[in-house]
Amino acid sequence: MARALRESTGQANTLAPDNTALLHVVQENLRLLAELRATARSSGHGGPLGRQVSCPQDIYDLVAPEMVNLLQEQVQVILLDTKCHVLDVVMVYQGNVSMAVVRPAELLRDAVIANAPSLVLVHNHPSGDPEPSPQDVHVTKDLVKAGAILGIEVADHLVVGHGAFVSLKQRGLL
Repeated sequence: MARALRESTGQANTLAPDNTALLHVVQENLRLLAELRATARSSGHGGPLGRQVSCPQDIYDLVAPEMVNLLQEQVQVILLDTKCHVLDVVMVYQGNVSMAVVRPAELLRDAVIANAPSLVLVHNHPSGDPEPSPQDVHVTKDLVKAGAILGIEVADHLVVGHGAFVSLKQRGLL
C-alpha cells in the first residue's frame, strides 16, 4: 500500500519522516519548556518552582493545600538546589488508606535525573495524625543512607496530618 502511494505520487520519500524537522520541533519544545520553568522560578508565580524553603514550616505550607485532606497516603519528593530553591515536586507514590510502601531507589530516581543535590521527603497520614510510624523512621534512615551513597542529601522528611506536621529532622530521626 505504501509503495502504491509512493508510485502514484511520484515521490519516493513521501512517507519517510523528516528527521531534521522532527528534531527541530523537539528542540523548540524543550526550549519553550525551559523558558516556562525559568519564568516560574524567577517570578515566584505559577506554583512552587523556584520558591525557597528554609524550614519545615515552608515545606508544609508548600504541600498542605493538596495533601492534608487526601483519603490515601501519598508520597512526594521535593527536589532542591544548593540554595534550597524548589526544582520540582514529584508525586512518587499513592498508596492505600493505611500505608504506602516505597523503595529508596524510587524516592531517589527523580533527584538523580534532575541532578538535584538534596531533597525533602513528604507524605501524609490520612488518619490526620502526623506522628511518624516506626516504618516511617526506618524508610527515612534507609533513604538517608542510599542518598549519601549517591551524593544526595535528604534534608528532611515531613509527615503531614490534618492541620499539623512532624519533621523527622526536628525530632532528630534523620
